[in-house]
Amino acid sequence: MTYVVGCTTRPYEGVTFEEACQHIAAAGFCDVAVFGGVVKSTSSAEEVAQARATATDAGLRPSMLLGGTNLGEGLERGADDYKRLIDNAAELGTKWLLDCGIGNEVMYADYFELMRHAAPHAQESGVSITMKPHGGISLTVDDLIEAHEKVAHPAFGICYDPGNIIYYTKGDLRPEPFVEAIASSTTTFIIKDCVVENGTPDVMVTPGDGLVDFDAVIRGLVANGFDGPLYLECVGGNTLHAIDENIKTSLAFVRDILARC
Repeated sequence: MTYVVGCTTRPYEGVTFEEACQHIAAAGFCDVAVFGGVVKSTSSAEEVAQARATATDAGLRPSMLLGGTNLGEGLERGADDYKRLIDNAAELGTKWLLDCGIGNEVMYADYFELMRHAAPHAQESGVSITMKPHGGISLTVDDLIEAHEKVAHPAFGICYDPGNIIYYTKGDLRPEPFVEAIASSTTTFIIKDCVVENGTPDVMVTPGDGLVDFDAVIRGLVANGFDGPLYLECVGGNTLHAIDENIKTSLAFVRDILARC
């Protein structure tokens, strides 16, 4: 089986979106996850079209978009805003809308209600929402499973991010023991490692250099039905050259694991 392995623009926050796409394509990736607010709910049709053209001109599919909810003005406006985000994601050519949940506990119920409103619209638009662990409402695997059950729609799934499981619990939880439990609801995967030094977690490390056992996690997910895609989010490196080398290394690292699945 051929698995899609893409790269987010996060490693290239210091350059333009166009430059990020060029570096990602040069490293051998075919898909890009668009981070950094390049496309938002408020983006114009022209801005979305330009972002899509920039990615495709570099030889990339902009198949994932990082989004977020806006519940500060209430559920109705928040739901309308999220539907506009979905529309822009569809125009971008995105299959996956990556969501990080919400941190304000007072808004948890509204968040789930928003997703129940948004998921059918996403399905009609050819977009799937995929929620990652990011603290707050999505701190633990149990929280992710609960979210999946509460939204209960085929256009809403889970993005398993093993580095974030470690990061947001400061190493108290590891991602490996929960693979079987989360696999059936996992639709996408974020390739991210994490180290914890003196109680401080750090995800800006190249996969394989931190605490995550990627072999166990990826092969465990695949064994339980996961079929991708996977997106590289973070690597180490303080120069463009180092980042370029580390995303190339990470692509080979993950492809080697997938080849043994």
